[in-house]
This record gives sequence, structure tokens and C-alpha cells, in this order.
Amino acid sequence: MVRILLAEDMLMLRRALVALLELEADLEVVAEVDAGDKVVPRALEVRPDVAVLDIDLPGMDGIRAAGLLHERLPECRTVILTSLGRPGNLMRALQAHASGFLLKDADPSQLAAAIRDVASGKQVIDPQLAVATLQIGDNPLSPRETEVLRLASEGEDVPEIARRLFLSAGTVRNYLTTSVTKLNARNRMDAVRIARDMGWL
Repeated sequence: MVRILLAEDMLMLRRALVALLELEADLEVVAEVDAGDKVVPRALEVRPDVAVLDIDLPGMDGIRAAGLLHERLPECRTVILTSLGRPGNLMRALQAHASGFLLKDADPSQLAAAIRDVASGKQVIDPQLAVATLQIGDNPLSPRETEVLRLASEGEDVPEIARRLFLSAGTVRNYLTTSVTKLNARNRMDAVRIARDMGWL
């Protein structure tokens, strides 16, 4: 019997996934959570074999939760579910030691098979996303440019970013301009969108 922890913030979808998985004789959902910051504490209580995590969880995203889960409970393997097949997110998930990465529109039988495979030590990745990921390049942004763009993506204005990073406002503007140029973006928000799609933010 494969013991599963399921993290999904949408109640209807979470209940549907539980119902689908429990139709499988060898799978058992032993815990459900609705936020990323609840994943590790609950996993430490119930000791699942596999955690199935939505990528977009409140509190902490599924990829960060997967990384923490690997640190605290390395024997529990992780499958990330996403509605958007962004190659950069696959790279982040692999860096966080996720063993599976599937799109939410996959056939339910694929999820059950992926959980079994991951529990047995295999890696399961959506094939089209794997190909797309191999085709993207490295992050062209420096760590500082990434940090400035991340704060901008959170709605911080230039003076606030400057204050938080102990930089001048002019230096922050230069980092933002350089980021826009490096990403061939139209403007700052387009740069944020591109960087997010590639998994660099």
C-alpha cells in the first residue's frame, strides 16, 4: 500500500483527487492539506511514501515545500502537479528533489501510475515538458538582477527595493533596465512574466 499526502488548496479538486486515488486498491490518501506551509508538519506526523503537491499553494509554493520535505523527510518522494507547463518550473522542481512532474490535465490513470513509479524509486516527468525544458537556456540574469526583479514582481517600487537591498534608486533602475534588455522584454512587467515562465523567479 502506497501512503499519500495530498496538497491542493481548491477543496473540490482535492476531494476529487482523493476519490480518484482511493479507487486504486494499492493507494491510500493518509493526509490532505490546503497550504504549502502545512506540508512538512503533516508529513512528519503521518510519514507518507509520496507527497502529491500542487505547484501553486498558498503559504509556500509546492516546489519550495518539496525542497523542505526532502530535507526533513527524505524517504518521502514528491510529485508536483501544475496547470501550466512552464519549463523553468520543472527545473526548479528537479532542483528541489521532486521525483515527478505532471500536468493537471493528464489522465487520472497517469497520476496513479506516476505515484506507483515514484514510490518504487523512478522519476516521472511529462514528456513534452521535458523536451521544452531541454530547449531553454540558462538564466541570463545575475543574482542581484534576479533579486531586484523578484521584488518588483511583488509590487515593490524602486525606492522600497533600494531601501531593502541597501542600494541607490538609480542602481535599482539600472538593474531593472538591464533585466528588461537581457530578457528581450517590452517593459518591467513583461520581464517579470518571462522570468516567471522560465522559472527564474
